Amino acid sequence: MSALLEIRDLAVSYHTRTGVVRAVRSASLTVESGQIVAVVGESGSGKSTTAHAAIGLLPRGGRIEAGAVRFDGRDLTRLGEKQWRSVRGAGIALVPQDPTVSLDPVKRVGEQVAEVLLIHGLATRRTAPELAVALLGRAGIAEAAARARQYPHELSGGLRQRVLIAIALAGEPRLIIADEPTSALDVTVQREILDHLAHLAAESGTAVLLITHDLGIAADRASHVVVMSEGEVVEQGPTAAVLDAPTQPYTRALLAAAPSLAREPLRPRREPGPEVLVEVKGLRKTFTLGRNRTGPREVRAVDDVSFTLTRGRTLALVGESGSGKTTTARMVVGLEAPTAGTVTFDGHELSTMGDSRLRALRRRFQLVYQNPYASLNPRFSVEEVVTEPLRAFKVDSRAGRRARAAELLDQVALPVSTLARKPAELSGGQRQRVAIARALALRPDLVVCDEPVSALDVSVQAQILELLVRLQSEHGLTYLFITHDLAVVREIADQVLVMRHGRAVESGQADRVLAAPAHPYTAELLAAIPGADRVPLG
Repeated sequence: MSALLEIRDLAVSYHTRTGVVRAVRSASLTVESGQIVAVVGESGSGKSTTAHAAIGLLPRGGRIEAGAVRFDGRDLTRLGEKQWRSVRGAGIALVPQDPTVSLDPVKRVGEQVAEVLLIHGLATRRTAPELAVALLGRAGIAEAAARARQYPHELSGGLRQRVLIAIALAGEPRLIIADEPTSALDVTVQREILDHLAHLAAESGTAVLLITHDLGIAADRASHVVVMSEGEVVEQGPTAAVLDAPTQPYTRALLAAAPSLAREPLRPRREPGPEVLVEVKGLRKTFTLGRNRTGPREVRAVDDVSFTLTRGRTLALVGESGSGKTTTARMVVGLEAPTAGTVTFDGHELSTMGDSRLRALRRRFQLVYQNPYASLNPRFSVEEVVTEPLRAFKVDSRAGRRARAAELLDQVALPVSTLARKPAELSGGQRQRVAIARALALRPDLVVCDEPVSALDVSVQAQILELLVRLQSEHGLTYLFITHDLAVVREIADQVLVMRHGRAVESGQADRVLAAPAHPYTAELLAAIPGADRVPLG
């Protein structure tokens, strides 16, 4: 095999109003035809900047300061924008991370695939629609002709990502750069997308440069791994050699932090305690979607779910998007009214309570959401964010609330100086610590954690999970932990309830469910965990 992409001593800087940021320093790597190479590292490591430099798509202010990027022997750093158009799409294609922002919301997906064919002169306006449907089918989309007529918002996240793959395939590229293509997807959908990329590489000799923060994905998919940290390549080589015997401390730290490769839970499992805090019986939730010719259309999001959560324990609700786990949690905390069934919190049945009594009870349960970038008011200072629940319930004086905020930041391992900063000035991990501090402000009994680590790098994810375990031990907290990832469950949960299509398909102690799943769907979720083949979960 020949070197298709060769990056040598690459240096990239961003020129901003506040100065020059050196994002990549002397990075080198190669990708051969038909090879899958994974570039691994945390946010800010330079991996995406390296990939975007290879396709000439650096953001405004980004400049290649030194080094070479050669594709099939041609130096791409010397190309003008007009010359780049003959390389992008036809030679190198990009599958970006977020299909929500990468697809045009007002164009049907078939039109967006056809547009690439027309731009590169690979089809006429008459033939492009039919070829676009064929590309959607090649990207693994069933009923491609029907899907081609839909808009992006009508498709699931997995289908939208397949549309991006179809767009990337349109120009028959020799290299696909996949920039975190599955980080926002459920593990089973993630596996399907990565399976398809691997199939393309094997079938047509297409090379893949896979950008990821997850060493589990690299272990499963890549023949070669490049590890980046703070803009530099710190280690690279054959996947097995790097992951089985890493030579650099940073690589070893990533391996230790990845839940998909973790060998031990963060603390011993515990049997249910004597005091029941939450009891759910026969919970159902039906949503009306409008009317058709036969009458109102309804979807049953939650169907006959029951469980018990005792004080000081962690119950994980597990399932893919659309399984009903978040709707269940919203009913537990009174944010959704059940269609049928009951939720009892510390002896109080929520459905029988008036608004004033329910509001008084709500201070005893709090939520930590998935996305720390969206869950904090960007106009507030951190002090205002953390003390917001105290103000809402008229707790303490202004000085007392400030003192409580400083105390909470200390509990989540943030310096008191953070109180004066805005959320935009913090990293994702720091923002999630602020969100946890806010959730603890009213000293709740129950904290509902809705995918609280899925948007974070694995090392930051590990820090947040360790923080949650420590806080539970110190404050006697009870967690209802929502996730699609059984590897995370293995780290933190005492009990597991697995949901699919609104129903509970399996429940029990975490050790039993993880070691010997009784339902095929649970086994499928376990098999889909990146890196599961390398480390037994039982």
